[in-house]
Amino acid sequence: MGDDIRTVANFLFEAGTLKHHKRTGWWIAGIKDPESVAEHSWRAALLASIIAELEGADPAKAALLSVWHDTGETRTGDLAHISQKYVGKGDAVAIAADQSKGMPAGLGALMRSIVGEYEARETPEAICAGDADKLECLVQAIEYRDQGHQNVDRWIVNSRKRIRTESAKRIAAELLETGSLTWLREAMGES
Repeated sequence: MGDDIRTVANFLFEAGTLKHHKRTGWWIAGIKDPESVAEHSWRAALLASIIAELEGADPAKAALLSVWHDTGETRTGDLAHISQKYVGKGDAVAIAADQSKGMPAGLGALMRSIVGEYEARETPEAICAGDADKLECLVQAIEYRDQGHQNVDRWIVNSRKRIRTESAKRIAAELLETGSLTWLREAMGES
């Protein structure tokens, strides 16, 4: 149990760096201190479970795929789409294979399977997780817009175009009809 558990421990520290990796596309929109990759992944996992439940898929599996979907960014960083145009986005499956080398066999296989399924976007859960990734970007853009950032409409439009499931499309439409603090007014019984 020594070296394989050390590999797991090292990966946990590596994964923790995602709390500090900023989502770089927001810098282009003028956001000085954008959300981290970990913050994005948390809400994407929440959204994945919601979308999956509404779509009749497995919410726990969709959330699991979302939790892991950006773990490769510990090795590549978060690359804005304009950067990906020139350098590519990185091969998440190859990164997962590298990250899982030396882990207990079952754990390494699980990690590669999760990332591979997410990247393939063929299962209902992977489709829901992919939609959650886009929908989370849309929610974040609305929040930034409500905070006074004007250059986020491109992220709203592009995220919405990439959504595949009917449930996520309905959620996106509703998000655009409300504001980021409507929940608070309603919770407080204010009109």
